[in-house]
Amino acid sequence: MKTYKIYFVSIFTVLVCALSWWFFATIGEFGKPQIQMMQDIRSIGQRTVLEIAFSDNGSGLKSSAITITQDNQPRILSNLQYKGKKTNRNAVSIPIDPVALKLHDGPAVLTITAEDQAVWKNSVSITRMVNVDVVPPQIFLLTPVNHINPGGTCMLLFRTSKPVPVSGVRVDDQLYPSYPVTVNNKPCQLVYFALPARSTSQAAQIKVYVRDQGGNETVQSVPHLLLKKKFRDDKMPISDSFLQQKMPEFMAQLPALAGKPLIDVFIYVNGTLREENFRTIQTICRKSEPRQLWEGTFLRMKDAAPMAQFGDRRTYVHAGKNIGESTHLGVDLASTANAPIEASNSGVVVHAGYLGIYGNMVMIDHGYGLFSLYAHLSNIDVKIGQAVKKGEVLGKSGLTGLAGGDHLHFSILVGGQFINPTEWWDPHWIQDNVTKKMDVSF
Repeated sequence: MKTYKIYFVSIFTVLVCALSWWFFATIGEFGKPQIQMMQDIRSIGQRTVLEIAFSDNGSGLKSSAITITQDNQPRILSNLQYKGKKTNRNAVSIPIDPVALKLHDGPAVLTITAEDQAVWKNSVSITRMVNVDVVPPQIFLLTPVNHINPGGTCMLLFRTSKPVPVSGVRVDDQLYPSYPVTVNNKPCQLVYFALPARSTSQAAQIKVYVRDQGGNETVQSVPHLLLKKKFRDDKMPISDSFLQQKMPEFMAQLPALAGKPLIDVFIYVNGTLREENFRTIQTICRKSEPRQLWEGTFLRMKDAAPMAQFGDRRTYVHAGKNIGESTHLGVDLASTANAPIEASNSGVVVHAGYLGIYGNMVMIDHGYGLFSLYAHLSNIDVKIGQAVKKGEVLGKSGLTGLAGGDHLHFSILVGGQFINPTEWWDPHWIQDNVTKKMDVSF
């Protein structure tokens, strides 16, 4: 009899513990639901979409609600009841239409709540002060006259009617970000943008783009005159001796090319590797100093003869067959072997090392999205992060990378796009297209 009582008490205790565990793990749990806002909402505009996730790993969600209140009048954005199968998580995407909700510019209160299925009705609430902003920003162009060369640079100044976190100039699908500046003690936006070398008046779509805190967007066309410029088309013979001289360098850098025919290595280098190098350079150019580091005319390599021009379209020929094409995105300059290479203007070194077809390469950030590039160097004398002055020696010329002889490949980039360097060597061009444009009154 005593054994039976012990057995009964044991079974009862186990059942009570199991039921207690089940109760406090489900409908009797004390944990509150969780609310996760997928973005930091501070402004509500015409394009705002709320992304919010509700979760409860215990008893599950019972309800969730989202309201926005302005002038003591709540507007229900979402009100969900979770019935049937237990719901541990639910993510909602709520587009907000300020006009339909009769919201006006000004402060409002965003309230987000959730309740679980527990008997205690555990709940959580988040309240955020937001600013309703439904009026798109206005754009005021300060440089109404803009002459642009194909493959050239244009500088633009504009003001906006309100602060904008995103702004710049779109050339077709390419966005060139603008930078805040002060002109005549007033805030403005400055942007350098580039035009593709083979652009025509019909092809170039140039527009200022701005987006405010509320997500409201404004686009305005840029008045401009596209000048005429011709570029050369050249056939470049690729000899067996060139392949034997240069391709082993790339085979050593890229083990996957080992053992391949030299002509196949060249085709890969001129095609795939060239594109990979361009993407790397674009990545480097994504971050630029928000201030002007350069001053005056950019320096051209001393006593150097031009070997190739910007925009030259090359067709490579081997054994009578076309084996590839490229567009030359800089100017090749040659003087003596191992000639000192000087910084064309002041800035900060953002790349100093080997990069594929460019060989040993240095890049300098001159601020506001403007960069210079020095390729095929035999050695490099500067380091990443180093501030350099105009005329300071960066290294010596050479023939590393895809170079057939000792020379400097010099490029200038705007917003990650190669542009014609000769403009920046011309003091008259800088005066007319940069300096005078900064002299505005408003």
